[in-house]
Formats: sequence, C-alpha cells, structure tokens
Amino acid sequence: MKKISVLGSTGSIGTQTLDVAAKHSEHFQIEGLAAGGNTDLLLEQVRRFKPRKVSVATRELAERIQSEVPAGTEVFYGDQGLIEIAAGTDADMVVTAVMGSLGLPSTLAAIEAGKTIGLANKETLVTAGHIVTALAREKGVKLLPIDSEHSAIFQCLNGENRKDLASITLTASGGSFRDRTREELKHVTVEDALKHPNWSMGAKITIDSATMVNKGLEVIEAHWLFDLPYEQINVLLHPESIIHSFVEFRDTSIIAQLGNPDMRVPIQYALTYPERWDSPAQRLSLAEAGKLQFREMDFERFPCLRLAYECGKMGGTATTAFNAANEVAVARFLRKEISFLQIEDIIERVLERHHNIPEPELAEIEDCDKRTREAAAKL
Repeated sequence: MKKISVLGSTGSIGTQTLDVAAKHSEHFQIEGLAAGGNTDLLLEQVRRFKPRKVSVATRELAERIQSEVPAGTEVFYGDQGLIEIAAGTDADMVVTAVMGSLGLPSTLAAIEAGKTIGLANKETLVTAGHIVTALAREKGVKLLPIDSEHSAIFQCLNGENRKDLASITLTASGGSFRDRTREELKHVTVEDALKHPNWSMGAKITIDSATMVNKGLEVIEAHWLFDLPYEQINVLLHPESIIHSFVEFRDTSIIAQLGNPDMRVPIQYALTYPERWDSPAQRLSLAEAGKLQFREMDFERFPCLRLAYECGKMGGTATTAFNAANEVAVARFLRKEISFLQIEDIIERVLERHHNIPEPELAEIEDCDKRTREAAAKL
C-alpha cells in the first residue's frame, strides 16, 4: 500500500487526487492533508480518509478544528504545518498542490526527507528550479509531473533515447478569451475570465490560463523537469485540449499523448507510475471529436508568454520576479482592484525594474519574492 500526503487537499488538484485515492482505496493510505482556510471541506476529508496529521493556514483555524478531528489525528498550522505534512509523516509520496510560491519550502523539505514528489505546484520550479532539481538528484528523489502537459511529455519520453529528441511542444487551450482581440479585452470582468472552456480549475490558475501566464510557467517548469534549453520548448494553441503535448525526434517522428481533458488521468499516472490502472475518466473517441484545431502562438496577443520566455532565458531571480508579480496582480484583479490587461502591465513594469541575480541562494530567492510582491502591490 502506498502512503500519500497531499498539500493543498481542498483545491482542485487536491480534491481530484483524493478522488483517485478513494477509487483505489485498497492501494492508497492518506497520511497527511494540508489545506488553507476551507476547514469545512478539510474536515470532511479528514473524517473520510483519517490521516495521522492535518494542517491549516493559521493558529485560529487549527484551534477551531481541533475538537472536530478524529482521535489520533494531530493538527498543525502555518508554514511549519505545511512542512510537517510534507516531511513529518510516513508518506512515501507527497502531492504538492498548494498554489503559488508558498509550496517551495515544503517541497524542499519533502525532497530532503526522501519522499517521491507528485508535482502540481509549478511555481516551485519556476522560482527555484536549480535548487529543487539539484536536491532531488542528490537525494535520488523522483519528480513526477501532474500538470497534464508535463505528464504528457513525461509519458512520450518513456523508453526513448534523449539524445534523439529534437523538441517538445506544450499545447495551450487559449483560456477564456482565446478568440477575443486585445481591444475586446479592455472591459472583460472577473466573472468572464473565470469561465474556462475546457478545464475545471481554481480561480488563480484559470486567470493565468487566460493571460497565458500559466503556459509561461509551464515552459519554465519544462526547462527544469526535462533539462532542455528554451529553444527546444514550443507552445501551440490547441482549443480542444485533446492533445495534451507532444515530442518530436530528430528523424521527424512525433509522439503525442491524447485524452479527454480530465486531470484525474495525469494525477493517477503520477500516483501509480510506472503502472497504469483503470480510470474514472471518459474514454476519448476521435470520431466524436471530429477534428482538432491548431494555431501558432501569437506573442503580441499573449505578451505574458513572451515575458516568461525572456525571464527563463535570463535565468536567476528573473523567473522568481515574474511569478511573484503575477501572483499579486492576479489577486488584485480577482479583488476587482485592477483591470484584466493591467495584470500584464504590472508584470512588465516590475520586470523592467528587476535587478537579476544569476545563481541565487534560497535566501536571495525569498528576498526577491518579497520585494517583488511589495512593488507589484503598489503599481
């Protein structure tokens, strides 16, 4: 039986991870759950899966739920609580599904403890890819991707000789506004932006999909996961989200991974790797799909993707600044303090002022993250 801890258990990836675990309950035991402030859902999960340890965002929330968790379940909170769930249980695998750079310290702690990582927190590699991948190599820890695009690339490369690889291509749905012009984007609302045409995701990642920041983060993550230069990482607009990504080899052969858009498939593959088990997802019928569409990526229409490539190639703290500025800008948009197009404006203005540190230590990354957030909050 595989023992699992889930960081971000009440979010979209976290709840779907627990769905997969419940379907195969004879194979999985939930050791730890960490959530933010959704204590009602967390308590439901605790009663169902009976983890040994749980964590919430604050001391007040921890005190509130203490009397409601089953006997034998310890309650933690805050940053240290996340680290406890990541590294302080008997879990064999930790699914890192918390949103944003908050996931970095707990992921590093889990790697240090020798846990296999089911990586759904792309910001961990975006902000500190050189540190995370180096530590994973040192500890002999697997980083198994959960994002549908990176899972697709991972699957396409299985059994292949890496020296024969020519390029990888991440597909992008285009998000809520893929068919709108930039002029039409001037007056879109938060409610408009949250209507993703293909995927059911959390608010932040849905906005990131609309700005194409999410694809930019995935490009940077792919650079670290697959040890590839940015010149070998492409993005293609694919509205149907059926081809999740593909690889091309030097003999011009292309291998792609296809399926209906259902995050339970890449989640389950990470949990059961290298095996494949029955899935609750609906089987893909290409006859019913009828046709698949593709468009070249327009970097003028989606400037945030251009900025992500530029930051990735620059390296150092540039990607940390890109991510931090975006997290603040998206939060401000969701609070209706700024317009949709001001998200990319804030990111670009922050990056114009950024002083890059080429090979940052963890403390320098944390300082950059803090200073960038302060700057983005004022613009």
